[in-house]
Amino acid sequence: MTILYGATLAVLAAAGLLTLLRLVRGPLGLDRIMALDVLVTMAIAAIAVGGVARDETTGVPVLVVLALLAFVGSVTAAHLIEKRAGMR
Repeated sequence: MTILYGATLAVLAAAGLLTLLRLVRGPLGLDRIMALDVLVTMAIAAIAVGGVARDETTGVPVLVVLALLAFVGSVTAAHLIEKRAGMR
């Protein structure tokens, strides 16, 4: 199973690099907001995989806080984009 955990973390790292590329190159603010949301989601997944690989549950509160922050950030970004679209 250790190979599976390593492969999963490698795929997450590759996806993280591609997401960072979108964060830097994204022409719109919405692209950058979504890239940050995806990065937080991948960080949650990486912490969860690391915890499972080490058979620890100490990272669960961190996962909950990150998930709540990602949710609030996404909802706030969507609200701001909707409000700006209504002002045009």
